[in-house]
Amino acid sequence: MPQTQQTLGKIDREMFDRLIYPRLGAKDPRVLVGPMHGVDTGIVEIGGQVVASTSDPVFIVPEYGMERAAWFAIHILVSDVVTSGLKPAFLSIDLNLPPRMTDEELTTVWSIIHRECEKMGIAIIGGHTGRYENCDYPMVGGATVLAVGSKDEFVGPRFIKEGDAVIITKGPAIESCGILGTMFPEIIEEKLGSRVREQAAETFWKMSVVDDAQCAISIGVRDNGVSAMHDATECGIWGGLVEMAQASGFGMRIEKEKIVVEPGIKEITGLFGFDPYPAISEGTLLLTVRPGRAQDVLSVFSKNNISASAVGTVTGKGAPVMLVEGGRERKLEHPGVDPFWPAFYRALENRGI
Repeated sequence: MPQTQQTLGKIDREMFDRLIYPRLGAKDPRVLVGPMHGVDTGIVEIGGQVVASTSDPVFIVPEYGMERAAWFAIHILVSDVVTSGLKPAFLSIDLNLPPRMTDEELTTVWSIIHRECEKMGIAIIGGHTGRYENCDYPMVGGATVLAVGSKDEFVGPRFIKEGDAVIITKGPAIESCGILGTMFPEIIEEKLGSRVREQAAETFWKMSVVDDAQCAISIGVRDNGVSAMHDATECGIWGGLVEMAQASGFGMRIEKEKIVVEPGIKEITGLFGFDPYPAISEGTLLLTVRPGRAQDVLSVFSKNNISASAVGTVTGKGAPVMLVEGGRERKLEHPGVDPFWPAFYRALENRGI
């Protein structure tokens, strides 16, 4: 029998709940936050402290240029763990490199990873490095990042409460447009002009939530501030909001017109023909905040030149996510499929619009 074509990308919630969630190895009471669909980190208690852990592919795209590719790779890895509210501290990294990667390219990649880890206070504690047949870009290994803190410092869906404010940084399609600006600058300049091309190029360096998360928790956590954070990656803002709601068990009411949008995003997504809101958006932080501290969080973002806006509120237990658009409300469903990738591969095939 012919094999059924499988959907690419992360597995959906139905498969996670059916296949992964019932089979999580040994039970251990030290696990405070275990695997959950749409939750960025696992958290365990060890020796009176808590440790947050995330694992992801090491994602190197040579077409970005090795310096930019390495910067993006390490920030992808760290962006999930910082949503725990804890300070990133340790990195263990496995590099399974393609034979065509030169020593010079590896030197560039490793130098950037070292530099960014040093800036973020992360010690590299181990790993594995080698070149192997049948390994190729962009997935050239995997890594685990650990963050450490006290038991009262981490945040997550369990701390979300009805009435919390929902805040979004940077807005939709940050990663989508950062990638397009890097891969197709000549098309963007030809069709939209040099100003939008420059905006797209600048968007690349916004594809990280490390600064966003650390600024947010500086005002306080849980009942004193931020209750939960989530990195809007595949399926973008719409997917991320639904994932947060499902993980917490609460609903949300979101006003689309209040969501901040970075310069050039609407023009670029229009040119390449996809909706920015369900599109991959590494660099966009979704967070819930106690209502009395929302303005404090927005003020910290403003002082650090991070665009952000309060876009709605958390509603009752078991309620859906409702989207207000043009004065009308509708239930927001998880997109399921990210519209960026088909648009990206169309552009690769055509090298034009």
